[in-house]
Amino acid sequence: MTPAVRTAGVSLFWWTVRLVCPTCRRTMTAIYVDADACPVKNEIYRVARRYGLKVHVVSNSYLNVPRDPGIELVVVSDSFDAADNWIAERAGPGDIVVTADIPLADRGLKAGAAVIGNTGVPFTTASIGMAMASRELMSNLRAMGEITGGPKPMTPRDRSRFLSALDETIQKLRRQRT
Repeated sequence: MTPAVRTAGVSLFWWTVRLVCPTCRRTMTAIYVDADACPVKNEIYRVARRYGLKVHVVSNSYLNVPRDPGIELVVVSDSFDAADNWIAERAGPGDIVVTADIPLADRGLKAGAAVIGNTGVPFTTASIGMAMASRELMSNLRAMGEITGGPKPMTPRDRSRFLSALDETIQKLRRQRT
């Protein structure tokens, strides 16, 4: 059995499918992962398996994902922001978006989804404005040559913070649905 792979554009009907709990008939939480540079995919798989949640791993190239019916690789075109657009069009209230991309985080929050950064720092409506401003400032500084290099490498503490934030977010969403 191979992992589920979907190419965006194959089936318009597939895009609108939402998992529904058979006992309470409520829409179940899905996790959308902006996966191209996500360092915490394995942690997401582990937590999603524990809670029985669907994970959409969205990338513009093939990635190796576990052979699990709850984990689906979605390969989108390599056009600019194709993965972000796919996630933003589908994520909504009760869902979780995992991304380091601040504009995608903003779009996810506007759609009503909970958004967590790769380092475990949750994005909120109160914090997204400052994050967008910081992103713009850093972009300008890089353009002027003042700052070079990328983000800090992931530490075990970052992974622990991410696991804690993901678990807390799932618990919070579950409480809101009852």
